[in-house]
Amino acid sequence: MTLHEPRPEAAAPAPSLRRDIPDSHGRNLFDADPDLGRLLGVYLDADTLARVRPEFREMGALAGGPLEDLALAADRHPPKLHVRTRDGRDEDRIEKHPGYVELERVAFERFGLAAMSHRAGVFGADAPLHPLVKYGLTFLLVQAEFGLCCPLSMTDSLTRTLRKFGDPELVARHVPALTSQSLDTLAQGAMFMTEQIAGSDVGAVETEAVRDGERWRLTGEKWFCSNPDAALAMVLARPEGAPPGTRGLSLFLLPRTLPDGARNRWRVLRLKDKLGTRSMASGEVRLEGAEAWLVGDPGQGFKQMTDMINMSRLSNGLRAAGLMRRSVNEALFIAENRSAFGRRLIELPLMRRQIAKMLVTAEQGRAMCFHTADVLAKADAGDAGMAKCLRILTPLLKFRTCRDARKVTGDGMEARGGCGYIEEWSDARALRDAHLGSIWEGTSNIVALDVARATRREGALDALSGHLRALLAETAEPERGALAGAWDRAAALLAAVAADPAREHETRRAASVVYDAASAAILAWQGARMAAAGEGRRAVAGAVLRHKLTTRDPLAGEPEEASEIAALIDGD
Repeated sequence: MTLHEPRPEAAAPAPSLRRDIPDSHGRNLFDADPDLGRLLGVYLDADTLARVRPEFREMGALAGGPLEDLALAADRHPPKLHVRTRDGRDEDRIEKHPGYVELERVAFERFGLAAMSHRAGVFGADAPLHPLVKYGLTFLLVQAEFGLCCPLSMTDSLTRTLRKFGDPELVARHVPALTSQSLDTLAQGAMFMTEQIAGSDVGAVETEAVRDGERWRLTGEKWFCSNPDAALAMVLARPEGAPPGTRGLSLFLLPRTLPDGARNRWRVLRLKDKLGTRSMASGEVRLEGAEAWLVGDPGQGFKQMTDMINMSRLSNGLRAAGLMRRSVNEALFIAENRSAFGRRLIELPLMRRQIAKMLVTAEQGRAMCFHTADVLAKADAGDAGMAKCLRILTPLLKFRTCRDARKVTGDGMEARGGCGYIEEWSDARALRDAHLGSIWEGTSNIVALDVARATRREGALDALSGHLRALLAETAEPERGALAGAWDRAAALLAAVAADPAREHETRRAASVVYDAASAAILAWQGARMAAAGEGRRAVAGAVLRHKLTTRDPLAGEPEEASEIAALIDGD
């Protein structure tokens, strides 16, 4: 059992202790992470697994070196907005660094990450691929480049929402370009929702939609628009005369270029100077009577946009899990290949404990995200119970996984030491990028409240309880009883908090313990499905139970945990 692939240097005798700065550049990230391949085997059928395993190995090789180099270059050279040409004509063009364009080529063209959930043909498959293929490859990609994953997610999510709610003519017109694997014909997607007055309070949206014959025209400003030069964007707007609040909003598909080739009447005012995701453009957009097409029924815009947001939340959580895994990989590599005080760092008790804590939190995130991808597949196939599970799992993992990534990436930077603070390495970039997840698609407070809303109004917690009990039935005692007991207590707390407005201040705590209990159950089930190779995941489940779901006196002494830590990071 091992949750990582030890480097040959890790077994070197004392006289050969490494004193230089360990550099993992060029390592295949798929090969260095054996549990990734095992998890694919848990969820994918044998034919699909055989088809995609070579693609995962190639992505792992690219992410471990070439994509990392491109991402570092794109991060150092953010996109630029060209408002006018030198002879005074309006231009409104965003210039991307060549490194970023090459990253787009790998993600959209070579791997078809925005296409594989919507059509056949990617990797030669005769049908759309299981969502875990897309999310698993993105899990590797994000370990090299985070910024591009936002346009990938929005293109994928916009296509899903358009196919689900759009007029058949709109779908037929735009889906081929949205799912193209050629940058020359690809239409990337975006989501324009946030306004200065309407951040988390979506019902305060002021952008107005006016009917103009068969068309609608949108007027207003959107304050934070990522991928702002996308060919197509989903936009929330309020038709004239519509009631206030979210019930008055409708969803519109906004093209950059009109069918006759003319430029639509909207422009990018400026680009944002962001903490992270610096490779990818985000800007402020002014709609000046821009032509758009209504998507779905009038007045249902918020509900329809929520479908797109939920897919973005899953993607956000997955990206956070990938960043955490990258930090764990790097910390393990450094600890195995660097020495201090006459010992390798991996032999030092405090370093071992720090890495074990990082690993447990990272594996929680991966377990939740991968399992949610499988729940999504079943929900889309018509399973109503899985649809309710999906409703609570997406905000749960968006809430906790994204918050956890901020700490794990910080600990990863610390493991590297002073070099981790230097932009020549990617630790600082990962830390900056990690802070994004807790803001986009809902801040932590908003998403935790959504967990409570799904519990209170939609029976989602009951559905998840039934699902987890079924998973635990496949695990062995005594862990089954302990995990079931922890889940029952966590679910009872969330149900009580969700039902009582006076306990709103407890919502984040309740969501956190439900996330911990659910992730522990899923980890144990994954371990059971892996048989002997699943010992590591079962060890992580036990660590979650003991350290995150059990009361401990911070002023009391702690028992020796060397054996537990060894089970987590060393293997047998």
